[in-house]
Amino acid sequence: MDALTALHTRTSSPRLSEPAPSGTVLENIYKAAFRAADHGLLQPWRFLEVRGDARARLGDLLVTAALSDDPELSEAQQEKIRCKPSRAPLLIITIASKKDHPKVPEFEQDLSAAAATQNMLIACHAQGVGVMWRTGALAYHPIVKEGLGLQAHEKIIGILYLGTHEGPTRTLSTPNLSDFVQDW
Repeated sequence: MDALTALHTRTSSPRLSEPAPSGTVLENIYKAAFRAADHGLLQPWRFLEVRGDARARLGDLLVTAALSDDPELSEAQQEKIRCKPSRAPLLIITIASKKDHPKVPEFEQDLSAAAATQNMLIACHAQGVGVMWRTGALAYHPIVKEGLGLQAHEKIIGILYLGTHEGPTRTLSTPNLSDFVQDW
């Protein structure tokens, strides 16, 4: 798939199943991340892969964080949270890992990590991999950050859920560009 087709047709895949991408396909996804806009060439990111039993451990971690905020969560609410990481066979967590630099503020480094994540989304779509960017408030919770081994200067930018498309894909309409673009 050429780059413009991938950019113009990408949609999220909410229903994902096995198999997860692997081998060259997964390598291509990561290589795309390293082509993101990156002021100072700092590569201010790192990635965690969560698959197999680690998804259940992540679900338990999310429940622990949620219960610390609301000890009255029902069993049903806890189970809903616990199951979130199991919605795909592979999760890739993008972590912004700030580097000290006199000309590149933390905000720009966070944007670069987000751009790396977007590039991975496009690389997934271009290779026929189903993907959805689902992060949510618990990703920013101190208990989750600590449980995933983040350092004090790091933060989660996004969680990509990857797998095989299940069901039909959505077709999105193209917006009227003049509603969003104007001369200054």
